[in-house]
Amino acid sequence: MSEQTVITNIGTLLSGRLDEPVLDADALLLEDGAIAAIGHTADLRGDAAELDAKGTTVLPGLVDNHVHPVMGDYTPRQFQSSYLEGYVHGGVTTVVSAGEVHTPGRPKERAGTKALAMLAHKTFTAFRPLGAKIHAGALLLEDGLTEDDFAELAAEGVHLVGEIGISSVQDAPTAAQMTRWAQAAGMTVTVHVGGTSVPTSRSVDAAFVVEVKPDVAAHVNGGPTAAAIDDVARILDETDAVVEIVHNGNVRAARDVTQLVADRGQLHRLVVGTDSPAGTGVVPLGVLRTMSWISALGGLSGPVTVATATGNTTAARRIPGGVIAVGEPADLVVGDAPDGSQAGDLCAALEAGDTPSIAGVLTDGKLVVTKSRNTPPPLRRPSFWG
Repeated sequence: MSEQTVITNIGTLLSGRLDEPVLDADALLLEDGAIAAIGHTADLRGDAAELDAKGTTVLPGLVDNHVHPVMGDYTPRQFQSSYLEGYVHGGVTTVVSAGEVHTPGRPKERAGTKALAMLAHKTFTAFRPLGAKIHAGALLLEDGLTEDDFAELAAEGVHLVGEIGISSVQDAPTAAQMTRWAQAAGMTVTVHVGGTSVPTSRSVDAAFVVEVKPDVAAHVNGGPTAAAIDDVARILDETDAVVEIVHNGNVRAARDVTQLVADRGQLHRLVVGTDSPAGTGVVPLGVLRTMSWISALGGLSGPVTVATATGNTTAARRIPGGVIAVGEPADLVVGDAPDGSQAGDLCAALEAGDTPSIAGVLTDGKLVVTKSRNTPPPLRRPSFWG
């Protein structure tokens, strides 16, 4: 028998899509881990188990476009366990690796970097903290990789290339050739942009990005040092890459990049990540906080901001989720303004610069977080709060 749940009395239903960021509906029917119907409480209420949202906001689970995982829910970068579970408590239901660079003893030759990517991809396919989808196994480009290597990895499900600029391939012509091989195999490719982040990395300017032509220009607001805004403009003009704003970066640059992309009518090319774990630590609320920056400082409305951290990213990465639509995974966040905020709901909280409250998280239609361990309580209490 199928498992059905209906979420009723939703105050605002956000789609995660820029073309229709707010849906004219107040209920969702979930069945067997997917969204089965979108409509109104009176029509969808029936025999299914009911979660009463009590006027809170429901949105797609957030997507962190930039995490550096290792095996399991532990990071040697900050010697911390259960950090990925903490991210789910911050509303993140999908994580995209930018490379498993913190792996102790990380191999830095052809066979080893392939083995690491395949192992990370396969282990995180099976290991899902609180049901989160961890897209790991981002191949780090090392000297000696061949076109056949990319095809071999893609056949095993590896679909990411980690940040170019933090492994041994750091010259633009070699990086560009490997990028063409990766993209032909169906992978999405990320390039480190901005100042040096670790001793093994290099600074990357627009000229490098334009020659390589990746799918993602990472942390253009700094990881941790921001690129020049003219470089960001050139990346937008001369490549098709999405530009990424991260928590581990420059807040003023986050504002400037947001306004640049908005002024050009290219908001579909803006995505959000944390670039963590890093020197700034493990950041369970990093995506939410970055969203508040680009909304309150960059001038984006709350619903549009949500799309930059959900549907924009899944579209750029060509992975499921990130939007509320029939057939999509039922990875959802129930959120609100935090109790005591001057804002009246989640979107207004973002626009005011507050970090919203996470009142509940569902992965594959199952309620995995009720009271977030990382945010203040919500203004309104959904039924599962008791």
